[in-house]
Amino acid sequence: MKSLEHKTNLIFDLFFGFVFMPILIFLGPVHYWWATSHVFTSLAVLFLYGCYFAAKLLRLPQLILAKAYRKLVLVSIIFIVLTYLLTLYPLPEENFVIPSMSEYQTRVRNYNMTISLWFMFFVVIGYSLTVSFIKELYNRMLLQSILENQRNKAELALFKAQITPHFLFNTLNSLYSLVIGTSQKAEDAFIKFTELLKYTYITADNDWVAIDDEINYVNNYIDLELIRLDCHTRVVRDFSVDDTTTSIPPMIFLTFVENAFKYGASTSRDCEILIRLHINNGILLFETQNRIMRHVDEFRKDMPVGINNCRSRLSGLFPDRHIFSIKEENGIFKVYLKIELNSHE
Repeated sequence: MKSLEHKTNLIFDLFFGFVFMPILIFLGPVHYWWATSHVFTSLAVLFLYGCYFAAKLLRLPQLILAKAYRKLVLVSIIFIVLTYLLTLYPLPEENFVIPSMSEYQTRVRNYNMTISLWFMFFVVIGYSLTVSFIKELYNRMLLQSILENQRNKAELALFKAQITPHFLFNTLNSLYSLVIGTSQKAEDAFIKFTELLKYTYITADNDWVAIDDEINYVNNYIDLELIRLDCHTRVVRDFSVDDTTTSIPPMIFLTFVENAFKYGASTSRDCEILIRLHINNGILLFETQNRIMRHVDEFRKDMPVGINNCRSRLSGLFPDRHIFSIKEENGIFKVYLKIELNSHE
């Protein structure tokens, strides 16, 4: 997808640089500007090219869609001020036999050049916004398609893996009756495992779940892992939520938690895993941190598969409203995720 997006951007940029702008220059008033001042014409053309690429770099459509009106107003003011300053460029006076006519013709010429510069500025900005909106719409449709495809694959895998929910849970209940009394630890583990399966089945068709349910799911998973690992792996859980009614996509943290245990846990050496989840004023912060206990080369080879899937899912669910980064430094692997949950469709 990255390659396709890069090629699309390149096509639009080449069209603007070698087709759109040359047509605007040769069919517009630029050749009259050239007869008046070579320097002003060169500055104006460079400025118009700069406006197009600056508008792309500043991602104006994203600011509009994100309702970042303050930034949008600030950027608009900067563009307008720069254009106005360019219109103040000192141009040579027109030479007529009658001095008063020279002054009048100079004012008329300057006015016409100012109007034409503003017109070309708005044409370039309009083209840039139109192209950016088209690309943004295309990217969002592509991300949505990828997300739906991944979800369909997950649902198909779940369908293939399941027998029937009623048969499965009835069997688990029967097994639980056999476990009762044998060991309190076994009973607790069995209950947590059953809750994990129930949560997976229940949330398979849900787009959003309550944050409390997701935290319970993560806690059950951690507890089951700790039973397997005995006391060698220490887990630091730091969960804080200011609004328990907050909704999030189901199992969005699972891959990161699984990887933390898969590569950062040990049954023979002491180690520590940090899992942090904070939600405050609609801003979600999630972090994991663990020392890489498995072979580093094996870790680097296996890790990108799950991470790339998560990256695609986040891009589809929270376009332009999340920050996701992974970092490996001195044998420590860190995951950082920030999501703006204030609005979702």
